[in-house]
Amino acid sequence: MLKTHAKYHLGQVVRHKKHPFRGVVFDVDPEFSNTDEWYSSIPEESRPVKDQPFYHLLAENEQSYYVAYVSEQNLVADYSGQPVEHPDIPDLFGDFEDGHYPLHFQLN
Repeated sequence: MLKTHAKYHLGQVVRHKKHPFRGVVFDVDPEFSNTDEWYSSIPEESRPVKDQPFYHLLAENEQSYYVAYVSEQNLVADYSGQPVEHPDIPDLFGDFEDGHYPLHFQLN
């Protein structure tokens, strides 16, 4: 059964359960919407199910900034109170406040 509600929202700071990175949600797909090649590149024992929300993140780790695509099952909310320093955040969001980033624009 397809889950119809995303657990995390735009502007929320999240972190990966298994890998050392965190990021800001900037888009959500209600179910997997990437390439089969991308999906197949994930080791089978770690491959998430496709019928769950997948999140686009402005992500950071200790070495770099990047865009990540992560299943809901692999994320947890980040309550550290620390901002994410990704350089593209100001293009989409306002200043970090109360643990999240407010959107800079209106959604349709």
